[in-house]
Amino acid sequence: MSLLLEHQAPCPFCHEPVTFFIDPSQDEQTYIEDCTVCCRPIEVTAQCDPDSGELLNVDVGRS
Repeated sequence: MSLLLEHQAPCPFCHEPVTFFIDPSQDEQTYIEDCTVCCRPIEVTAQCDPDSGELLNVDVGRS
């Protein structure tokens, strides 16, 4: 069982900080999450090293 990694990034719409939770057991993942402030959809793409559980890169963009 792996723990989720917490990552904070600004919303690409309203620029308010949003917290995302990333599953480090997957090497690459893309999903849509609504901004907790403006409710617009954010596309989150994350890359992790599944062996070490290290978060390598997180990109957020408009969906």
